[in-house]
Amino acid sequence: MFRFIHSSDLHLGKRFGQFEGDLPGRLREARYGVIGRLAHHAREQGADTILLAGDTFDTETPAPDVRRQALAAMRDHAPLRWVILPGNHDSLQATQLWSTLTAEAPANVTLAVEPVAIPLGAGVSLFPAPCTTRRPGRDMSEWMDGAPTDEGTLRIGMAHGAIRSFSEEGAASDVIAPDRAARAGLDYLALGDWHGPLTVDARTRYSGTPEPDRFKHGRPGEALLVSLAGRSAPPQVSALPTASFDWRTLDLHLLGGDDPAPAMEALLPAPARRRQTLLQLVATGHGRLSSRTALAEAVARAVPDFAFMELDDSGLVTECEGGDLDLIDRAGALREAAEALLAEAGDDSRSAAEREIARAALARLFTYAQAVAS
Repeated sequence: MFRFIHSSDLHLGKRFGQFEGDLPGRLREARYGVIGRLAHHAREQGADTILLAGDTFDTETPAPDVRRQALAAMRDHAPLRWVILPGNHDSLQATQLWSTLTAEAPANVTLAVEPVAIPLGAGVSLFPAPCTTRRPGRDMSEWMDGAPTDEGTLRIGMAHGAIRSFSEEGAASDVIAPDRAARAGLDYLALGDWHGPLTVDARTRYSGTPEPDRFKHGRPGEALLVSLAGRSAPPQVSALPTASFDWRTLDLHLLGGDDPAPAMEALLPAPARRRQTLLQLVATGHGRLSSRTALAEAVARAVPDFAFMELDDSGLVTECEGGDLDLIDRAGALREAAEALLAEAGDDSRSAAEREIARAALARLFTYAQAVAS
């Protein structure tokens, strides 16, 4: 039995410039903390090797503290062995990075910078496919097909890039053959690049990022524990939780008579988890102007509880009747503006996008008027 941890896409040093305040720093520190969490899982599960299948660093020029602190953390978890593969964000094109890493790497860190077999133990060989540039433009794993090993040797591949016409970079070409494991006689192929966990086949998997960095995938961060019992047996793979932050998208569907505040509260995570949660609330359905305002106010009250919270109400259709306009103003310029927006919102000759812009503007005007009145 050979057992190891498969992870990828740590993106150490990621800036998270879309956020404000201390959140970017908290998110960066959480990514650094992944190293310790992976080591904990390895010791707990009896694995002595951790494979990082690309994009350990977010850029080809990580700050010296990002690079050195990562290596120091790995060194502190010796005798666990770390194997780092160049990905598309930290490719071999960054010659300064990899020459510096070579000089600084502790004895328990292996840099998989060449397409040559790396022994991981008696009867176990690793076949890495390092990214030579950000977009190599060819299948860097192809060399594995002809790589010889002694009979009975466990063959593990490690690569970073797209298959099935998907990639985090939006590439449309198939870079890694989906059947590479079968072609090369691999017992397991550890892939990186896709930030959500994904099973390609019984012997080929993306681990996903251990610490999510976007709302796209809708899965908690995890790493994979892989156990290989022999050439004839399929790998045993189980997920290990690794994330300290939770990125969640919640769908709130409203009908005309719904009170949005309790409906939203029923969806939210427990208060104890909110500080570590980044939340995207997507509101759809129908609501009166007063409901839309109540929803915005409920979100504003909840925002301080979360690491981050935002409301997407572009799919919420605002229903408005003439009587609702009296709550804005009964006469004057505000009333005229409200009537014009209401007319545009119901004008079927306009595009759906134009009507929604008018509804949203009317909702903002309603909110403004209510704030002034209070």
